[in-house]
Amino acid sequence: MTEDSPHTALITGASCGLGLALARALAREGWVLIIGARGAEALETARAELSELTRVIAVPGDVTNVEHRRALARAAHEIGGLDALVNNASILGPSPQPELLDYPIEVLEDVFNTNTIAPLALIQTLKDQLKPGARILNVTSDAGVEPYPGWGGYGSSKAALEQLSAILAAENPSLLVYWADPGDMRTRMHQEAFPGEDISDRPLPDESAPGLLELLTDDLPSGRYEARALARASRG
Repeated sequence: MTEDSPHTALITGASCGLGLALARALAREGWVLIIGARGAEALETARAELSELTRVIAVPGDVTNVEHRRALARAAHEIGGLDALVNNASILGPSPQPELLDYPIEVLEDVFNTNTIAPLALIQTLKDQLKPGARILNVTSDAGVEPYPGWGGYGSSKAALEQLSAILAAENPSLLVYWADPGDMRTRMHQEAFPGEDISDRPLPDESAPGLLELLTDDLPSGRYEARALARASRG
């Protein structure tokens, strides 16, 4: 890769919602993309759309699966390494969400495996594919810092991801490590969190993507950020 080569990014959970919105923003900037998601059909639809703008490699699979993570690493090697890794894939857990005293432990394990363990496992798998100064962006939530009743499973998994991200940043000053709260959004996961409710008043993911894009293109220090606040600040 030369200095004139395009930037490269890997985004998990990129077939819809925030992941796809960010992928679109990066594609418009000419970034080469690797996108992953569990739904192969939806991921292929996203790849076809994004390929109108840039080179895209789609790798369907579950981030909790070691073979899928290795496939993502092979794709990263194929494009010459990564300037950015975006850990966006996550799961809510049961819908409606139970309170912690009634939360099925085996389901909680799945939530933590997807939302906390898998991001670190993917970072470890890709560490040799991260270019100098690469950015790691872990998508978190205000549920990781606020004690919302009924959000104990998802919220605690995101709280663990936040602390994991903070320590990762402290241990690796050569990398830029961000953990970013996109805010409430009109997405499938948010609808699952509020079954039967009208969430049409929530902003679309397109309103959070510009803030994430800024983290991947500006020179902000490692730390926690709110995506929409960043987007507002950049607009002046």
